[in-house]
Amino acid sequence: MLSIFLLIPLSLMLFVVAIWAVRYAVKSNQFEDLDNASQRIILDDRQERRQTMQDYERSAPDQQQDNTAVTNGNNNNSDIDKDAKI
Repeated sequence: MLSIFLLIPLSLMLFVVAIWAVRYAVKSNQFEDLDNASQRIILDDRQERRQTMQDYERSAPDQQQDNTAVTNGNNNNSDIDKDAKI
């Protein structure tokens, strides 16, 4: 019987604290955008990867032009005999 006098007020105080916590969370917009917050991390990574790929694609044509001189046989130091039959 003595424990009931302790547990009932304690449970009522805990209930009031829980109601206050939920009300505070709602007023501070914690439940406003539940879906996009979890996806924002993934989207930031995708945007960073996309930016890296675009930077790479911009620099790639310069590298391809440098390599075409070597692959077209315009290299004077080439040891490959172009007239050789396979």
